[in-house]
Amino acid sequence: MERLLALLLVCSFLFTVAAPARDITSVCASQTTADFPHLDSSGLHLTLHHPQNPCSPAPLPSDLPFSSVLTHDDARVAHLASRLATNDNDATPRRPTSLRKKKATVDHSLATVPLSPGTSIGVGNYVTQLGLGTPATSYAMVVDTGSSLTWLQCSPCIVSCHRQAGPLFNPKSSSTYASVSCSASQCDELQAATLNPSACSTSGVCVYQASYGDSSFSVGYLSKDTVSFGSGSFPNFYYGCGQDNEGLFGRSAGLIGLARNKLSLLYQLAPSLGNSFSYCLPTSASTGYLTIGSYNPGQYSFTPMASNSLDASLYFVTLSGMSVAGSPLAVSPSEYASLPTIIDSGTVITRLPTSVYTALSKAVAAAMAARGVQSAPAFSILDTCFEGQASQVRVPAVGMAFTGGATMKLAATNVLIDVDDSTTCLAFAPTDSTAIIGNTQQQTFSVVYDVGQSRIGFAAGGCS
Repeated sequence: MERLLALLLVCSFLFTVAAPARDITSVCASQTTADFPHLDSSGLHLTLHHPQNPCSPAPLPSDLPFSSVLTHDDARVAHLASRLATNDNDATPRRPTSLRKKKATVDHSLATVPLSPGTSIGVGNYVTQLGLGTPATSYAMVVDTGSSLTWLQCSPCIVSCHRQAGPLFNPKSSSTYASVSCSASQCDELQAATLNPSACSTSGVCVYQASYGDSSFSVGYLSKDTVSFGSGSFPNFYYGCGQDNEGLFGRSAGLIGLARNKLSLLYQLAPSLGNSFSYCLPTSASTGYLTIGSYNPGQYSFTPMASNSLDASLYFVTLSGMSVAGSPLAVSPSEYASLPTIIDSGTVITRLPTSVYTALSKAVAAAMAARGVQSAPAFSILDTCFEGQASQVRVPAVGMAFTGGATMKLAATNVLIDVDDSTTCLAFAPTDSTAIIGNTQQQTFSVVYDVGQSRIGFAAGGCS
């Protein structure tokens, strides 16, 4: 380990300090009171920010074209489907990675195992704050129910770091930091958590490799430290200390994984807080929350978590019906369950079995025409579009029902998504592989993932 630290110091000159976040204090002053995480008798409470909210601690570029959002969303969906189609980690990687940089003298035996494509991060993930180290420093992190391992960029960043809001985490500044050895059980669990094998440095430090379907990835040292959220702190939290982090992570410091895996944030905090979490995903003009711990079951309608042996880490549900303007879609009930269906916080556009989507598209188009709304040309992967904005046109009520009685009555902005200043489109798309309940439909609902009781619940008006 001493040799590794010395080599890291030699390479530290290669690191370029990330630019600070732009000052948006005056713009977002009205939202600052919601930005303080806290721990109380009902659990841990964090603020969630929409990825395109300028008040986010790590906002996406304001000029990001919506077509780019859809392109990356499609990549995320394709790789989620790939995981379920084969559960095969032998696919040809986009690129091999290692903790090496040209002309740098570093530990050459570090991560040299090629990476297998995993879930695309895309640009749909919401952002919150996580504290790490002793004394604690706060970092902006994207939240992902489709990923397991939590990681963030670490100094000295031997190979590459993307630009982030605020400073990198420096392990040397934390009195509770420790690297994890290759012989630790947590190192063995990386295969299930990241879909990539772990590697081992010559000094015996475990190296993780987290890769995503859009070519984004993070490679670094498996570590443990005290994680904190406001007044609550939890020692011996296992996470990745990233030394090569490249891709579409916005200005965030890293990623919080909430999937069903021993290394996820949920599972590590469950002994202290309980085995459930809930969130309300806000619109780009508001803030929401993420809570880990207890909840009031009386406000939710529940559906059982379905199981799928191809990927035990994802959250599966069973869609049982949809309606438009109170009328059920003209499809066989069996069509809804014809594909495995997951609920995902990072997918923007919901994917439905093709027959269900076709019936939904026709029913919505007919109802919009009857209301005098003019159709518009298709936009990227969205083929059912209209003139105007979602908040300004008369949108028929759309309902989604799940086995067990859970329902979602979608508001206009859950049904349509604005693609430019004059066009709005149905925020659904067809698929013949894996159906996904995306975050546009979940926005402003309170959604609880009760892993302990293997159920998912929905309640309207969650962000209010």
